[in-house]
Amino acid sequence: MRTIWKGALTFGLVNVPVKVYSATEDHDVPLHQVHAADGGRIRYQRICELDGEVVPYADIDKAYDDGERTVVLTADDIASLPAERSREIEVVEFVPSDQIDLLTLDKAYYLEPDSSSPKAYVLLRQTLEQTERTAIVRFSLRQKTRLAALRVRGDVLVLQTLLWADEVREPAFPALDEPMKISAKELELSASLVDSFSADFDPDQFVDEYQQELRTLIDAKLEKGDALDTAETFGEEQPTDAGGEVIDLMAALTASVERSRAARGESGGADEKPAKKASGSSSKTTGAKRTGAKTKTAKDAKSAKPAKETKAS
Repeated sequence: MRTIWKGALTFGLVNVPVKVYSATEDHDVPLHQVHAADGGRIRYQRICELDGEVVPYADIDKAYDDGERTVVLTADDIASLPAERSREIEVVEFVPSDQIDLLTLDKAYYLEPDSSSPKAYVLLRQTLEQTERTAIVRFSLRQKTRLAALRVRGDVLVLQTLLWADEVREPAFPALDEPMKISAKELELSASLVDSFSADFDPDQFVDEYQQELRTLIDAKLEKGDALDTAETFGEEQPTDAGGEVIDLMAALTASVERSRAARGESGGADEKPAKKASGSSSKTTGAKRTGAKTKTAKDAKSAKPAKETKAS
């Protein structure tokens, strides 16, 4: 990995020198544009609209236009901003981890200790783990002030930038403003369907099928050229039921539960109670399992909810 930023993580008077690395990478097959008629590569050039000349990137500055006047900002102008000169990741507060809205999470970065002794780094990591808190930090990167969440992933501190509050749109869907009555039976069947799909999340079980198929297509074209028969490569396309608006929700739920159980080799109708499954969605639950403590299953929690809602209605 290549370092993209170096500075110090600070909270109070504690200073933790760190190196910053991108935590993720794009796995998409690299494609470029060509002229369909002759296969010539399509290139984009930066051309000055006044003299028509191609301008090297090094000779390009930025400008702001208010409609009447234009002000040009050079690289030196931007570098002079106090926030741009700062090499600090400043901790501004520690918040309960469950208060971080997943919708606001953006780009993730790994932090590596950049000193002869990583003691301060390890101390902060263990403190975050013990207190179950996430640090909210401020820093500047690539000519932007960033707000970020500092959290722990394994033995490493992860910096995950957050969207600013005004960058998250407020949903406004009139259909959700209408009161909707959900029966206890519908909730029960829905919970059964969820339970039949329940599992511990393992990201390694999932692959990007589109990228795999794209690589297969490229390999086949390299071998056979334009004579490629895609039906032979991928098989005949099977018609799929695109579905539509569900009119009979109960019938759809019942059929879905039965189909899911049949696919898993389970017997019994949709009205039978599904077998209990230990939930692995929570670190606390996992910990309780290790120590032998009794925990509620996901099914117990879900089947209790419909009864409560029926009573309320």
